[in-house]
Amino acid sequence: MKRRDPLVLSVTSGKGGVGKTNLAINLAYTLQHMGRKVLLLDADLGLANVDIMLGLTPQYNIFHLLHHEKSLDDVLVRTDYGFSILPASSGVPEMLALSTGQKLELIEALEPLGAETDILLVDTGAGIGDTVLYFNIAVQERLLVITPEPTSLTDAYATIKVLHRKYGVNRFKVAVNMTAEPKQVKQIFGRLAVACDKFLNDVSLDLAGCIPLDAAARRAVTSQVPFCHAAPDSPAARGVRDMAKSILSWQATKTDGNIKFFWKKLLFND
Repeated sequence: MKRRDPLVLSVTSGKGGVGKTNLAINLAYTLQHMGRKVLLLDADLGLANVDIMLGLTPQYNIFHLLHHEKSLDDVLVRTDYGFSILPASSGVPEMLALSTGQKLELIEALEPLGAETDILLVDTGAGIGDTVLYFNIAVQERLLVITPEPTSLTDAYATIKVLHRKYGVNRFKVAVNMTAEPKQVKQIFGRLAVACDKFLNDVSLDLAGCIPLDAAARRAVTSQVPFCHAAPDSPAARGVRDMAKSILSWQATKTDGNIKFFWKKLLFND
């Protein structure tokens, strides 16, 4: 069977505290267990915590790869759950200010990832800072995480507005997290969709799924394990599995569905 092009997907949010990184980790876990080779790029600068949430202590990151101190194999962290992590927290600021020659060298060093990855999940920072925008412009699909909090919706709309008006991004997937009851999902997603329809032209929002508020998920965070592993039958884990199934139906395009193209868009986006 012919191998499909890798899917490059950001998990992002307009504000912190919406469970973005926890969702990214559990999606990585679930997609890996669904037979996909998954790489999770920790791109939450300054507040990178994928490693902390998994109880890991990475020794190296992209900075060391760039400066030829370590190989890609040294930098990649392979978790006990099957998926891999590419730490990038302290390397990204330098990475976005490289010379053309350095950028090309980095792309060449990272090229092997394409053959080893079916899905690249990019856990961005929250908000509309430059680095967050860079990553969201470079990816193929954007999964925007929101919660029932009014500020979450306001900040999510601000993120969509900036990416659309300044960079021409017009397609977003939406994940509704920490919902207390099913009817909240349509209400919350509906409010965001109405605002986009009213004030933004040609923006497409698709509901990717929802994750209910679940004590099992909170306990798993404290234990530094994915809740889909610690409590696979919990409502939150079932929500992640449904969302992962939806993600598997998204097709990578011929033009931007590969890892090398992602790094080119990220590094050469001026």
